[in-house]
Amino acid sequence: MHAPIGHFEHAAPAPDRLDELTRPVADAVRAWHGSVPADQLVYVDTDPEWADTATFVERYGQELLEQAANCVVVAGKRGGETMLAACVVLSTTRVDVNGVVRRQLGARKASFASMDTATGETGMEYGGITPVGLPADWPVLVDSAVVDLPYVLVGSGRRRGKLLVPGKAFAELPGAVVLEGLGVA
Repeated sequence: MHAPIGHFEHAAPAPDRLDELTRPVADAVRAWHGSVPADQLVYVDTDPEWADTATFVERYGQELLEQAANCVVVAGKRGGETMLAACVVLSTTRVDVNGVVRRQLGARKASFASMDTATGETGMEYGGITPVGLPADWPVLVDSAVVDLPYVLVGSGRRRGKLLVPGKAFAELPGAVVLEGLGVA
């Protein structure tokens, strides 16, 4: 199979590569429903040595810089309660944690979750967290620019491998809320 974006040696429909995914991601792919068929989610094998953005695009295609998204876990706090959420923004932007995220979560304070919290709560590896397969009760805040792309490169739950997902599929994830201005330059 040829990957819809980037230059990858090995690409396959994600349902055919469940063994390469973490359990929560594999479970989400198995249970996938919506307007985008599961076989349009593509798993590409990548070397974890090339995982950082600058070296990744050098290896797999410079155009991926504009077609990649980051998924970060944030913690919103209010009245002694903490709510975890995921934010998905293009890799060329950063998450507006203290503005858009804080307001959307109704939190007094918002910050990036610790690595231990992010990996422990998601069951995914740090550097590979993806919005596919997150806990069902989490809000998944998605920048509208992500939804507008034909395909988006995101983590696969591990540092090795990535998922190529049609942009419109992010709006259909459990808990998804599409927001303007979530990612800022």
